[in-house]
Amino acid sequence: MTAPGGETGDPLPADRPGGRSTDAAQRSPAAQRSPAVQRSSAAAQQPHAADLIGRAGDARTADGTREPDGLRAGEAGPAAEVPEPEEAPTAAEARAAEKARAPAKPCTAAEGRSAETLRAETRSAEEARTAETRAVEEERAVEQALALVGRQVPSAHSAPGRPLPSEPVGPSLSSAPRTPAASSEGPSAADVSPAARSRARPAASHGSSGSSGSSRPSRSSPSHPTTSWTGARALAERLGRSAPRAAHRLPLDRALGHVLAEAVVALTDLPSFDTSAMDGWVVAGPGPWSVREGEGVLAGHSTAVPLPDGTAVPIATGARIPSEATAVIRSEHAHADETKGLLHSTRPVVPGQDIRPRGQECRSGDQLLPVGTLVTPPVLGLAAAAGYDALVAVGRPRVDVLVLGDELLTVGLPREGLIRDALGPMLAPWLRALGAEVTAPKRLGDDADALRRALTTSDADLIVTTGGTAAGPVDHVHPVLADTGAELLVDGVAVRPGHPMLLARFPDGGPYLVGLPGNPLAAVSGLLTLAEPLLRGIAGRPAQDAFRVPVHEEVQGHPHDTRLVPVVHRGDRVVPLHYNGPAMLRGIAAADGLAVVPPGGVRSGTEVEILDLPWASATPWTEGCFT
Repeated sequence: MTAPGGETGDPLPADRPGGRSTDAAQRSPAAQRSPAVQRSSAAAQQPHAADLIGRAGDARTADGTREPDGLRAGEAGPAAEVPEPEEAPTAAEARAAEKARAPAKPCTAAEGRSAETLRAETRSAEEARTAETRAVEEERAVEQALALVGRQVPSAHSAPGRPLPSEPVGPSLSSAPRTPAASSEGPSAADVSPAARSRARPAASHGSSGSSGSSRPSRSSPSHPTTSWTGARALAERLGRSAPRAAHRLPLDRALGHVLAEAVVALTDLPSFDTSAMDGWVVAGPGPWSVREGEGVLAGHSTAVPLPDGTAVPIATGARIPSEATAVIRSEHAHADETKGLLHSTRPVVPGQDIRPRGQECRSGDQLLPVGTLVTPPVLGLAAAAGYDALVAVGRPRVDVLVLGDELLTVGLPREGLIRDALGPMLAPWLRALGAEVTAPKRLGDDADALRRALTTSDADLIVTTGGTAAGPVDHVHPVLADTGAELLVDGVAVRPGHPMLLARFPDGGPYLVGLPGNPLAAVSGLLTLAEPLLRGIAGRPAQDAFRVPVHEEVQGHPHDTRLVPVVHRGDRVVPLHYNGPAMLRGIAAADGLAVVPPGGVRSGTEVEILDLPWASATPWTEGCFT
């Protein structure tokens, strides 16, 4: 939504404080004749702009996220110009003013009641209009306020040390070329969040960007719109499934967690011969049966001796059924008369009972498992039973993890402004649980050259970086991606935490890159939003069906973005966990899923989508899972 004075968008309503009409016919004649009055009105808008910023900051930080760059609530903005003395009113204006000050004629009681009713109805209508526009005002508050401040001429009395409105308020990002959102693999218009579409429109120019004091070039307002959360996940999976896949013949003991690149077809009948389903007696013909002394059929023996009618011999489970046999009598259903050498059944005998006939499970040539099947322990067992020694499967996606930040420690307690690296120890096993083959994390600090070398020499399918995706003075991910010619596919997602995540693709068949924010829970959000569906697509793993569960209590939402909240299952509901701030891991460490909370939040009992965590999923079958 463009602020007042921009090229497009609705103007600020003239009847709202701080608003103005661009129609000269709506101005009073005195205001049109008096430039001083106009300057005084413009100056009066200045404190209202700071107020809008304060209110917008409150709305934007209700969920604990960072306040927007620029003025904060309570900060002093540039001082308004001192208005010049107004011109003396004309005679006509003086007469009009005197008439307005004349006492009104007394009204009757009925007229008073009618006027009071009219005033009450007017107040109710105004309150209704206020409620309807409150949400819109929160969305437009920042843009409107900054535009109002930007239109004022800087006063000579501005506070010392404060940047002028035409100067950058904070450190800027690189303005290196970006791939347009209209790329064939970029997010579609439906994938872009509505709030992002509004914010992406060009605002009124505030002057030259200037230098922020950093060696990196400044970046103008982003041309790549924020992508909706569902759109970002769908795009990541679509890109993964379009990536070429290499198939490998893997021994059964190495195939767990891979995805079949070739169907499993039965190489023999299962079972390959008639077998006994129980320990007991194999009999031929009607009973009672004479017991053949010293004989028995055991599993693993070759062909059994034919069994004449009226005879019985002991048999073990899995043993081959002799030809001419009628049924198997379980040991607990048989009675042997040793004195007479006869076997009696305590229950009626049905021909074929407790015999597994050849080909009962499958016939040779039957397809047992299609392409795309995830290799689980039962799949390995079936393949072995069907005669396989190896399976043709898609290779695991290879992932490099690059940890950025000079402030990170690998051992010991935090000290002197340094903190422990929480992402390095967490990401590698998490990515392995998602089916990836992960190299040891590389810690590069805040070194743009080291980052460039690591990106251009990687032979992985996916590179995951931590930190450096925002607009700080040492956030090098954006400029390095631009320098290497990478195509930026997602630059910001409408989700909290984790908004500044990104997805890029290197040229000439190079790897994908998922840039995760540096805050731990925000990084988890980026991992599940972009990395997990991308890896699932590259590996050819099937997507699990989404499931929804009611929440046990009300969950606060962001005004415009999706929220991912750690939850734990309690019976048929999920309970939101505390300690779910962007920099916190205490909540996710106790969780078995993440609730997808839509903008605005949900009430108690509302069903929400649940993202399973790998260790809580019903099918976390990867080789070693966390090893």
